Amino acid sequence: MKKTKNKILAGLCLIIAGVSFLIFINGYNISLPAVSIASIFKELEDELAPGKSCTIKDEEGTVITKISRYIHTGDEVITAEGRHYRVQQIKGNTAQARFIGMDEKLLAYSDFYARMEMPAVAVVRNTRSVGIYHTHSDESYVPSDGTESIPFHGGIFQVGDAYTNTLSRDGAKVFYDKTPHDPHDNNAYYRSRRTAARLMKSNPIALFDVHRDGIDDPGFYQRSVSNQDVAQMRLVVGRENPRMSANLDFARRMMAYANKMHWPITKEIFIGKGNYNQDLLPTALLIEAGTYTNKKEEAMRGISLLADAVPVVLGITGPPVRPGAPEYSKPVTDPTARQPGSWTALAWIAGLTLLAGGAFLLISAGGWREAKSRLAHFFGREFADILGSRWKRK
Repeated sequence: MKKTKNKILAGLCLIIAGVSFLIFINGYNISLPAVSIASIFKELEDELAPGKSCTIKDEEGTVITKISRYIHTGDEVITAEGRHYRVQQIKGNTAQARFIGMDEKLLAYSDFYARMEMPAVAVVRNTRSVGIYHTHSDESYVPSDGTESIPFHGGIFQVGDAYTNTLSRDGAKVFYDKTPHDPHDNNAYYRSRRTAARLMKSNPIALFDVHRDGIDDPGFYQRSVSNQDVAQMRLVVGRENPRMSANLDFARRMMAYANKMHWPITKEIFIGKGNYNQDLLPTALLIEAGTYTNKKEEAMRGISLLADAVPVVLGITGPPVRPGAPEYSKPVTDPTARQPGSWTALAWIAGLTLLAGGAFLLISAGGWREAKSRLAHFFGREFADILGSRWKRK
């Protein structure tokens, strides 16, 4: 009887593993969010209300960045110059980050794009679409919209229009979904995930969730770039998703090429504790277009300059890839390019499978002692039977 129960248990564990693997392979068809152990015990997002922010300083007390979301130990910042920091300590709304060196991958991409020669006429090489949506569809810009929030009709939609128009002009096919996801609460990312999953049905080459920041200092983002008064862009990568390495690689390429074309339109990359639905695609990013105290027109001009980099980075347009070209020179969507983080994604699935199998074992056994006994019996008796059968056959 016990032997039969153990075989049933083993079979159920294999089923869980198989289902997890299928979810991994067909993840873009699944609208369920990625789950991590940490996410079970925390809120869905850590965004602060407009006007509230956290400051990250280096070990000498110099301000690295400001952002309108809670900071966590382990969050990282990569500046436009390539300086890479990791948060070590947090006191109130101020975090101290350690300089961990120049980001070699970003510098390599910057060097490559600086030497890359574009053809006189950009030929379209990839016809897959770019998907755009807004998780926080109420976000607005006070100087232009009169308020920081307009439910269901935020000024962020005009920023999305500017992004869409420039991408289309530069040769990209764009699917812009204007579904609102109000209210602006902790379930907004669950609601916007349905929109992202719907965009995934068109097999997009990339997904962009366009936001604006909530710090109160407009000067933090205001710059003159390519002879235009703009609001700079911040790229946000969630570090609690199995595609984090690939998302970060895409962000590095985006910042390197966009800043090569329009220095320094991309302010930085922020790697924060969260998912932001970026587990759906290796080329999924969250863009923060200025802050709520910037003029909306500044954000529109800024995101249009960022858009100029997208077709080349994604391989939609640009020079052809030569056979045998080094890995960093291939567009992020090149089918021959290695996908960063593939083994990490598999490790996530394996970990979740073990967690699910362990939970099932604990529940079915009714306690730790019985669960331990069953495991000992399974790995002892069952493998002994297998080895014994092989010995008899020999």
